[in-house]
Amino acid sequence: MNRHVNSIAGRLSLRKPQRDALEMLARITEIAPPAKNADRAAALSSIRSEYPTVSDFEREFPSVCFALATGVGKTRLMGAFISYLYQVHGINDFFVMAPNLTIYKKLIDDFRPNTPKYVFQGIAEFATEPPAIITGDDYEAKAGTLFDQLLRCKINIFNISKINTEVRGGKSPRIKRLSEYIGQSYFEYLANLPNLVLIMDESHRYRATAGVRAINELKPVLGLELTATPFVESPRGPVPFKNVILDYPLGRAMEDGFVKEPAVVTRKDFNPAGMTPEAIERMKLEDGIRLHEGIKVELETYARETRNRLVKPFLLIIARDTTHAKQLDTLIRSDAFFDGRYKDKVIQVDSSKTGVEEDEMIERLLRVEHTDEPTEIVIHVNMLKEGWDVTNLYTIVPLRAANARTLIEQSIGRGLRLPYGQRTGVTAVDRLNIVAHDRFQEIVDEARRPGSAIQLKQVILNSTDFVAKSVTLVSQSQLANSLGFTVEQPTSNTVVAPTAAKPVFEHPEEQKVAQIVFNEIRKLENQPAAVPTVEALANPEIQARIRAAVESQYRPAQMEMDGIVKPPDIAAIVDTTTKLVIQKTIPIPRILVVPAGKVRSGFKRFDLKLDVMSFPPVSDELWARHLRTDQVDIIAMGKAGPDEARLEDYVVGGLVDFDDISYDAHADLLYDLAGQVVRHLQSYLKDGNEVRKVLRCYQRVIARFVHAQMQEHYWEDAAAYEVCVSKGFTELKPSS
Repeated sequence: MNRHVNSIAGRLSLRKPQRDALEMLARITEIAPPAKNADRAAALSSIRSEYPTVSDFEREFPSVCFALATGVGKTRLMGAFISYLYQVHGINDFFVMAPNLTIYKKLIDDFRPNTPKYVFQGIAEFATEPPAIITGDDYEAKAGTLFDQLLRCKINIFNISKINTEVRGGKSPRIKRLSEYIGQSYFEYLANLPNLVLIMDESHRYRATAGVRAINELKPVLGLELTATPFVESPRGPVPFKNVILDYPLGRAMEDGFVKEPAVVTRKDFNPAGMTPEAIERMKLEDGIRLHEGIKVELETYARETRNRLVKPFLLIIARDTTHAKQLDTLIRSDAFFDGRYKDKVIQVDSSKTGVEEDEMIERLLRVEHTDEPTEIVIHVNMLKEGWDVTNLYTIVPLRAANARTLIEQSIGRGLRLPYGQRTGVTAVDRLNIVAHDRFQEIVDEARRPGSAIQLKQVILNSTDFVAKSVTLVSQSQLANSLGFTVEQPTSNTVVAPTAAKPVFEHPEEQKVAQIVFNEIRKLENQPAAVPTVEALANPEIQARIRAAVESQYRPAQMEMDGIVKPPDIAAIVDTTTKLVIQKTIPIPRILVVPAGKVRSGFKRFDLKLDVMSFPPVSDELWARHLRTDQVDIIAMGKAGPDEARLEDYVVGGLVDFDDISYDAHADLLYDLAGQVVRHLQSYLKDGNEVRKVLRCYQRVIARFVHAQMQEHYWEDAAAYEVCVSKGFTELKPSS
């Protein structure tokens, strides 16, 4: 087990696929050490012997591809790669390629200290002296400091699309022009470096471009490619990479819980017969808004219940072209669309924007995750691709004609990232919704197709899998090892970690008595009145109590005969065991502060924060089918049965289902809060019938939303509080 891999994985909190990738890098650099002008054939043979999927580097230098699904964390993995190569192999120079301007700017931010997603956070070697960041915009200005030995690690970040533009027509890129500061071109300077490593982000986007052919002349010692789609499109279909060393597809990322679960949404019993395309489009838009409003409430409720940061969701509309996008923007801003409620909450993102409009569009787009940014609807044509990393996209409405595979790949890719970094167990928080009434079954069938990105999961067994056997390693405390205790409930796969501690008692009968003594001491943990600290075990009264308990429980082995086999000295074993426990136990007590006397509790009266609640009028229920698991969620499903006499009764009826709410004790407060909800809904819905429909369909969601805010106003009054010690000390338990 590589200690450097362990250290970096721990400091950067790497997920399992990221750690697997780092272990692979460690191994390939061990069997094929990176060196200038190394033997490509020998390196390929060494790597292929352990990683058969690498059949060709496909470049003039050793290069391998790590295919990780979107949302798993490719940028953090780059930081892990650089940290490892710097620490273990002394490599100081790195060249990171980005496919476009968006990713280029994102990478620059992520590699600079004091930014939210800094990739070297926790790496001690870069804490006081972070790597020097040299970009495609400032490399000429920084040329004078390139030979400064104080700057030990240098990371060059360049935009390959800009280099592609510069080399069109056979021209030489700017990076190859002479620099007066260094007496050669910056390209020549890089090519002459003895240990340059090339890192290619989203490498599928520019594998065969002229810019990459120019970059290949750098002759790096090693190439590391990262992508979620390890193939290039051709007229005959996708052509897979031949140098993929790790393949972690989207299906596995979903299964392991690293990304959201995508679900395709439709209306119950939807029938497009007789509907115009415009009518279907309008229905999908309106249902997407209804879904979005429900998710807004679910996310705020979750944040309040768990004391997490608030996540503001937004809805993404995929338009056919810029003209269609403009029509959608005009519709959503009009009073005819939900009374103009979203006129200031929508942005159009496409190539039709220029100048000040473009700057405003980009600024709003980059801030769409911020709760103080009003945007809730983003309309785009084909601009939001790789690099737009948002975690708060929850609803997608695709309106562009495309086959099911394209819809799945282009739609879900931008919304898979989890806002809290992991699954929460709350379906609405963990699900990405694709509203596709007219394409529902087609998308479901595509997801079920063998080879689909969502279904794809392969298990390839190597011969070593049958030789190496997985075991459970159990590490016991020094005390347990000293007393000669064995692991409880061992199996054929259980291995006890080796220890230097020798058993104090060698005879089986003595160990048997010591086990009884230890069990009695464990019982005394929960009796702080008699044993307030672990040292109290040495008191004569406690010793006598333990001896008496042991003598009553001990039974010699059946084959031992009185007078022939000397019985164990119980008093001596009790004394020795107790001293060992005192010596090898850290006396940490368990202290509780509990109320004394009569306790009163309740909720204070308060005004609800209802600005996020804006449920639109309800029509029919929506169905969401998870593409990977086929689970079906029924969204906005009202409770069956007769209507309530008062509108407030819907809210109160949902609240009294919570265990901490008593109708008799809190009736006045419950109806006050219910009244606030009803008045808020009446303020924007047309009539009482619409209010009643919303209350019926969203009864449970509204009740959870109100209940979460009630927790912030809970009060408890006790006559007094007292300190209670429930344990005087705590045993150190085995770990596996």
